Amino acid sequence: MAYRYRCGECGFSTSWSTESEAEDRVVAHYADRHPDLVPGGSVEINRKNPNSLGCLPMIGIAFLLLLIIASCQE
Repeated sequence: MAYRYRCGECGFSTSWSTESEAEDRVVAHYADRHPDLVPGGSVEINRKNPNSLGCLPMIGIAFLLLLIIASCQE
């Protein structure tokens, strides 16, 4: 799973990473941008593979099949 933290004070959000890395980044953000506040905000959990390509491989395969079919016709 991947985690992303969002700042409760501004529009900052961390990139998708492990829970501890994302938490460290949001704490560092608060220390830098909001030093008088306790870190808050929200956390998002991506239960899917954050590095996956989604449906892109299927679209590529479909395109190649259509290209092959079109080139075989007279």
